[in-house]
Amino acid sequence: MSDKHTDTAALRRDMVDTCRRMNSSGINQGTAGNLSVRAGTGFLITPSSLPYETMTPADLVEMDFDGTYAGRRPSSEWRFHRDILKNRPDVDVVLHCHSIYATTLACHHKTIPSFHYMIGIAGGTTIRCAEYATFGTQALSDHALVALKDRLACLLGQHGQISLGKTLESALWLAIEVETLSRMYVQALTLGEPPVLPDDEMARVIEQMRKMSYGQAPDAEGISDVARPRATAS
Repeated sequence: MSDKHTDTAALRRDMVDTCRRMNSSGINQGTAGNLSVRAGTGFLITPSSLPYETMTPADLVEMDFDGTYAGRRPSSEWRFHRDILKNRPDVDVVLHCHSIYATTLACHHKTIPSFHYMIGIAGGTTIRCAEYATFGTQALSDHALVALKDRLACLLGQHGQISLGKTLESALWLAIEVETLSRMYVQALTLGEPPVLPDDEMARVIEQMRKMSYGQAPDAEGISDVARPRATAS
């Protein structure tokens, strides 16, 4: 990949800012976690073992999908970043972090069921937990791809979480929401396994969310009692 520092200057700055927001939001600690964004014919990814507070835009690593890179050594998790971006043309950002409650559930290999309607933000009726594999391995990447099928987020067994997005903002928002839902679920479990919403209701929820993402009212089809702009006097 040729040097695209000038072409990707704004993107690089936004990536560093997002990394720092990962830590300031509490979903990540120290040098744990990593971030990648599709760029040109490859992608940009955070380097290995560099604290976010000292990271500069120039430290971000350019990688091609064949695994070659230019610059610093890439994150040890580059394989699942590469494979997700290669196999998921619907997303441009991969965010991985070790948020506390999501990782707590991942340590028990618990998939998060539809105990709350907001589970639908990940694209389905569950947020799956991928099987465990050693960090940085192809096996971990393979397991992550399975858990992310038709989903925008998953847990990684005894590891952490992955959230996907079209933009840095959407991926960070989703990661924070996954952590929030994980905390809710951990707390709900103290009262016993909570009831789950049926699949047909979750299908309605996901459709409502889809409509809202396109700027449409979330009201069900055929319902006339909808929020609408007030008519102005002529």
